[in-house]
Amino acid sequence: MTEPAVAFPQDRTCPYHPPAAYQPLREARPLSRVTLYDGRSVWVVTGHAEARTLLTDSRLSSDRQNESFPNTVARLKGLQNRRVALLGLDDPEHNVQRRMLIPSFSLKRTAALRPQIRETVDRLIDAMIAAGPAAELVSAFALPVPSMVICALLGVPYADHDFFEAQSRRLLRGANAAEVEDARDELNRYLGELIDRKRAAPGGDGLLDELIEQRLVPGEVDRTELVDLATILLIAGHETTANMISLGTFTLLRHPEQLAELRADPELMPAAVEELLRFLSIADGMLRVAAVDIDIAGVTIRKDDGVVFSTSVINRDEAAYPGPDSLDWHRSARHHVAFGFGIHQCLGQNLARAEMEIALGALFERLPGLRLAVPAEEIPFKPGDTIQGMLELPVTW
Repeated sequence: MTEPAVAFPQDRTCPYHPPAAYQPLREARPLSRVTLYDGRSVWVVTGHAEARTLLTDSRLSSDRQNESFPNTVARLKGLQNRRVALLGLDDPEHNVQRRMLIPSFSLKRTAALRPQIRETVDRLIDAMIAAGPAAELVSAFALPVPSMVICALLGVPYADHDFFEAQSRRLLRGANAAEVEDARDELNRYLGELIDRKRAAPGGDGLLDELIEQRLVPGEVDRTELVDLATILLIAGHETTANMISLGTFTLLRHPEQLAELRADPELMPAAVEELLRFLSIADGMLRVAAVDIDIAGVTIRKDDGVVFSTSVINRDEAAYPGPDSLDWHRSARHHVAFGFGIHQCLGQNLARAEMEIALGALFERLPGLRLAVPAEEIPFKPGDTIQGMLELPVTW
């Protein structure tokens, strides 16, 4: 008798390990089937090599407006007929948008931002120390770091952070489709009005100001497209990194031997960040739909089949990472798919790495006594149907 397909997504039992219920997916690598909330059966990719092959295959589409595109969460169904810049587009349209933004997220541009990131990190730690010796790390540190940085990069007033952070939370974790759609509308309205003000009073030095002057005014993009781009950049620019900083801190505090090694040799931090990206895999469940039949690993993905990439399982593939359930700063983790792979690989990955290196490095350097303020089992973390991370992280030192 065929075993019933595993439901996807599911909650993690431990915030830094894949859901225990995904064990059959690990055993059935490289592809198997999962069942979504609406009963639809789709392919799940769990093999590392196969994932990297398929993520570069143009026969898999990212077009969320395709009626066959899989949705893993009911509340997002209402957004299926709305464009999603970058992530929801295929080439050549995707390539046009991406090429506009690449210079702003290059290694060179990111290197130039490092002093500003360190200044932001130190200022937040100073405030924690002044108010301490205890803090809720998500609101005091993990969220403000990337939020301040992306605001400075885009030219979005950080004074408005309470508003756009709240709308981002509603968009990603709203109670129902109506709330999610309303949050998207609110973010679009806010960014549209900001773009209008910037166009009327040019002279700003943020990325949005550059795009208005170089792309919007000459007519290369229209207002709607620029608003869509601004929305995805603002959300992705602070939500993902905030979760990596909070969950990364929690994970390090739960692995004292690896933390001690990192403290003894701070030069390991870049490798540690790469390993944490692999180990935590906070964005679990990249989605595609097959445009034609695709043969791979002895199976055929049929046209219009939904395809889910379980990042957390792919990045624990023993064939790619021996002993994958352990943290190891000395392994080569660079080929993980935490940022995706192929044409849709995360545009802001250089910036995210820099923020994590600086934030985690400074936090454990300046607060050597940092520890959890309550038992680990009492600390709430996010459900499996959204970006993974800590809802709260009470610490003391």
